[in-house]
Amino acid sequence: MQSIRKVLNLIMNGLAGVSLIAMTALTVWQVFTRYVLNNPSTWSEELVGYLFAWASLFGASLITGERGHMNIPVVVEKMPAALQKFFAVFGELVAMAFSGIILVYGGYAITQLAMGQMTSSLGVAVGVFYVTMPICGVINILYTILNIYDICKGKKEAA
Repeated sequence: MQSIRKVLNLIMNGLAGVSLIAMTALTVWQVFTRYVLNNPSTWSEELVGYLFAWASLFGASLITGERGHMNIPVVVEKMPAALQKFFAVFGELVAMAFSGIILVYGGYAITQLAMGQMTSSLGVAVGVFYVTMPICGVINILYTILNIYDICKGKKEAA
């Protein structure tokens, strides 16, 4: 199970890093073309917006893998260990349901819907940029399964 987590972490870190590097390079290009060449690049600004959404989704998947999603543990920490484990698994199941319903199902539906719509500057179907939603949803589901496995094995933190 840890090898699956390591591979997922490597892929998601790589994708998030490449997205951030590309965003930085494109923003520099945008500033250069606007202020030095006096001919702003319209496509780079649009692409940066999509890459920002991608980097956010990739980062959210990484946080899911680290069991770092938002919670307020003050009450649960005072409960017996069995109840703490129950609520930890319950939290993962809620994250899994969210990923399945919103990201996979909803992401697939919006991707299909947006395939007929073209971006204004890039001339690419908008659905191409939305495809990361169902992909990250599936990855989140994989992470939550790994997290539940770790919780049941008694590990406090994700590896």
